[in-house]
Amino acid sequence: MGSLIIKNELVTAESAAALIKICPFGAISYDGSLKISSGCKMCKLCVKRGGGVVEYVEGEERSVDKSLWRGICVYADCRDGNIHRVSLELCGKAKELARVTGHPIYALVIGCGVEAQAEKLLHFGVDKVFVYDDEAFKDFRIEPYTAAFCDFIEKEKPSSILVGATDLGRQLAPRVAARCRSGLTADCTVLEMKENTDLVQIRPAFGGNIMAQIVSTNTRPQFCTARYKVFSEPSPTEKACGEIARMTVTEDMRRSGVTVLSKMQKPRDIDIAEADIIVAVGRGASSETMRGYAAELAELLGGVVACSRPLVETNIYDAKHQIGLSGRTVKPKLIICIGISGAVQFAAGMKSSDRIVAINTDKSAPIFDVAHFCVVGDANEIVPALIEKIKEARENV
Repeated sequence: MGSLIIKNELVTAESAAALIKICPFGAISYDGSLKISSGCKMCKLCVKRGGGVVEYVEGEERSVDKSLWRGICVYADCRDGNIHRVSLELCGKAKELARVTGHPIYALVIGCGVEAQAEKLLHFGVDKVFVYDDEAFKDFRIEPYTAAFCDFIEKEKPSSILVGATDLGRQLAPRVAARCRSGLTADCTVLEMKENTDLVQIRPAFGGNIMAQIVSTNTRPQFCTARYKVFSEPSPTEKACGEIARMTVTEDMRRSGVTVLSKMQKPRDIDIAEADIIVAVGRGASSETMRGYAAELAELLGGVVACSRPLVETNIYDAKHQIGLSGRTVKPKLIICIGISGAVQFAAGMKSSDRIVAINTDKSAPIFDVAHFCVVGDANEIVPALIEKIKEARENV
């Protein structure tokens, strides 16, 4: 990365004042000498309009021998004796990516008593499962987990590492990436692989208004996280294919400054990400009457009620009901969107659903661009009629 060089011999009080005015980030100050703070975003306006006072100098690019790094690794989030399903989804994605490079697919399991779960991964296309099984990993503590993760990277040198964006994954992945002096792309929605093993990581940026394409050309391993339900979960094979490697756990890995004194089970809240049927309401269906209709429809269909962001911001629904980039990503068999315009932030969180039904008075609403069935009309009339039709159909069965 480049840097800015200040030519102090050219600095005057007038030129300093002009530069301070130019900087949109307030990163330039003058107290007899010109200074640029860490608030600088490298926009280079001071270089272009500073009259030669500030110069941009290209830094030396870091290079890496990509031939030394081989394999696509999925970190398998294994807690309470179960592998989180986002890890299985990433195994399927890793299989797709590996077809481009011909690299093996690895899985990393860290925990206590996780042998059975490691064997389960062999039914999902993983060539080799690396297991760190020790009492030190019974409870999640960041230091032992990071040490084990880094030990695996040092010994096996995987080119790419995919981590589920779970509570554990969101803590562990950036810590390991920082220790490896590598970057990390969070909440990827699309992953592609180049033949030279560069992982193309695509994620929404600027509130979902653009899709950023990120490639780590000069660092290895490449880290990314992905939310649950973004990718499809593959079907397991009847026969286990691959092998399990039991890794040695050292005293250095067990060392931690954290001691777990006790644990308590948090009451399970509604998880809209697991629902097969969702009735989602937006600003256009925020009245108490419409929310009642939505709840009744969801109950009739055996589903749950979700919402768009405005209804969370106005404290009508709890944040755990929100669909979208700042909420949950869902992939139900059926989602009925009532009074939702379909902003990109919302659509990004549900567009992979099997069947999308949208009800809106505005025929040009963006939600109709992703919906499979589009109903233009007043939800206050349509939803009650739909409820009655369902009740009639049930009575005639």
